[in-house]
Amino acid sequence: MTLYIVLGILALVVLWVVFAFNGFVSRVNRTKEAWADIDVQLKRRYDLIPNLVETVKGYATHEAAAFENVTKARAAAMGATDPSAKAEAENMLSSTLKSLFAVSEAYPDLKANENFVQLQKELADTEDKIQAARRFYNSNVQELNTAVESFPGNVIASSFNFKKMDLFQLTDADAAAREPVKVGF
Repeated sequence: MTLYIVLGILALVVLWVVFAFNGFVSRVNRTKEAWADIDVQLKRRYDLIPNLVETVKGYATHEAAAFENVTKARAAAMGATDPSAKAEAENMLSSTLKSLFAVSEAYPDLKANENFVQLQKELADTEDKIQAARRFYNSNVQELNTAVESFPGNVIASSFNFKKMDLFQLTDADAAAREPVKVGF
């Protein structure tokens, strides 16, 4: 009888470990999927930016510094890999896009250009999708991090080397990035 009780308790512990492990795997996979969603939206943004720059260049040929800054920021954002580096690069890109739209304010013909207006609308839509993807990623990271830190899950997490992940957040160093990219119509 004692043997059955010990075997029953052992079976429950093994089942708990299996379910806890699978829960961590699920959380990690959801977080990776959420990160991939961010990448998809950022790629869409990166693809829109050269078209926007070329459209503005046609009207504002003497604003070379603004175009160069946007191009450099886009390249840096595309090259960033981890969430903190990606967030920093995205902050810089948002800042340079603001300067590009400030340039466009000085050119009424540009603001009336149908291609420019369409690109602005697509960029605004993409910015909204990026924000939604960031929120989804951060909620998955928060759920994973809570599970990694909470007892008794932290025992399983440390045993199987599950680690906390970084949130995708704006840095305090760039307070201007907390404001949305201004897209004027």
